[in-house]
Amino acid sequence: MLEVDVAVIGGGAAGLAAAIKAAENSKVILLDRNDELGGVLPQCIHDGFGNFIFKKMLTGPEYTQFFIDKIEDLPVDVKLETTVIDIKKDKRIIAISREGLLEIQAKAVVLAMGCRERTRNQILIPGYRPAGIYTAGTAQRLINIDGILPGRRVVILGSGDIGLIMARRFKLEGAEVIGVYEIQSSPNGLPRNIVQCLEDYNIPLHLSHTVVNIHGLKRVEGVTVAKVDGNLQPIKGTEQFIPCDTLILAVGLIPENELSKEIGIPIDTVTGGPFVDNYMETMIPGFFACGNVVQVYDLVDDVTLTGEIAGRYASFYAKGILNQTRRIPVFRGRGIDRVVPQFIREDSKDVTLYLRVKNIIRDAKIYVRDPNDNIIYENKRRIVKPAVMEKIRFTLKGFYGNLTVGVER
Repeated sequence: MLEVDVAVIGGGAAGLAAAIKAAENSKVILLDRNDELGGVLPQCIHDGFGNFIFKKMLTGPEYTQFFIDKIEDLPVDVKLETTVIDIKKDKRIIAISREGLLEIQAKAVVLAMGCRERTRNQILIPGYRPAGIYTAGTAQRLINIDGILPGRRVVILGSGDIGLIMARRFKLEGAEVIGVYEIQSSPNGLPRNIVQCLEDYNIPLHLSHTVVNIHGLKRVEGVTVAKVDGNLQPIKGTEQFIPCDTLILAVGLIPENELSKEIGIPIDTVTGGPFVDNYMETMIPGFFACGNVVQVYDLVDDVTLTGEIAGRYASFYAKGILNQTRRIPVFRGRGIDRVVPQFIREDSKDVTLYLRVKNIIRDAKIYVRDPNDNIIYENKRRIVKPAVMEKIRFTLKGFYGNLTVGVER
């Protein structure tokens, strides 16, 4: 059995940051099921990473390499091609690798498993099951890593960031991108990606549309798209057949929390990730979570920052110097769809909250209030959108009890 202070599960941006920070004063092991570190970043050859941390735009491989170089200079035991199959509440980890079965006893565990893509079966598109249907991430790996162009005439369903980026990528490779179809009335990607990936390449975006049927037996021959109403139901009579040989699905990401559920860590049904406090500790002491396993973040910079927080306090927990103080709940108020962290430690000073709103609001005001309706934080925004994660920082100057985050005009 290997005995360590901190075990980090997942070697993406969050896991790398957590391992580096924890290794400053703890014995750390990093487990990842892939054959290389970095998670999905090595296949993200476009720029846009590190703008806040490094103050410059990097590609995914460049961003990852910085942390890989850093971790190689630290006493971190990195085990690749290693899959965790079980975790106990006493922080005993069972994993399998090329070396065989591994048993690891940790004092603290950081969960950094990232997220996975939603598939066709999860959105219930009827039709046959021909070749030519890919998630956006799979298509990205085929093109950028394997050098394979999956199709020549492409329809993209969903306007998430990876779908927008792949629309541009297919165009650059010479494929015809017929359009991006989004079931919602507003796009789900960042505004910069709408401009840089669609508008700059004259790729049409069709809002309030979805795919209602897939045609073809052996290979995709086309799809039927239709407009949807306010309840996101297809409107009869608006169906249109689009000839294509490839359908790319960019219909959302799901935090990878099978291990978290096996441990019994409470999961927030809104975010799909564990409830955490501002130290990124879950509701079970000694288990920390960070990055996209907690919620899907817009920017890798924020994923990295949450990893550093989790690594730092996991190390403190392992050393027995993390005070278990009372937690202040953070409630979702008017207009707020989700907020992370869901709890704030009573002894905290500076606090950062990530939130998403329910609807587009212009001339908005984001606020944080205590139970007596006193304003703890208030800030105006020209516009807030569900597709763009808002990040607010404020200082606690005493104990306020429960806090409520809201947004209003």
